[in-house]
Amino acid sequence: MNELSDGVTEKKMTAVDYERALKRMHRLTLAVGAAGVIVALILYGPRIAAGFLLGATFSLLNLRWWTGVADAIGGTGKAPVRGSAGLLAMRYVLVAGAIYVIVKFLKITPAALLAGLLVSVAAVMLEALYEVIASK
Repeated sequence: MNELSDGVTEKKMTAVDYERALKRMHRLTLAVGAAGVIVALILYGPRIAAGFLLGATFSLLNLRWWTGVADAIGGTGKAPVRGSAGLLAMRYVLVAGAIYVIVKFLKITPAALLAGLLVSVAAVMLEALYEVIASK
């Protein structure tokens, strides 16, 4: 622990803390996604719920991809995935193509898909809130 100039003590995150936070973020992503699908199904019907579910699935995949990138950069001891730089660049092309097909051919509204894509952002924000509350 380090004491900052204003008298606040700073706690460094350990590898165990990091792993726990990642697990919480993944669980929160699943929970927010499931809750969103249920709400969308009740309020807007199955087509909107399916769009939200697809967006939430892409969001979870994106969170896992970025976790892999952070592990490779941060030196967590895990071996980086071969070709991860190529996958990093290609994933947006693949996701954009999948979104195009979903919207064009399955006639799912882009707003539902976009809302689902924001699920991991909500999970990260909830994790940050948890960390602030738990640190007190």
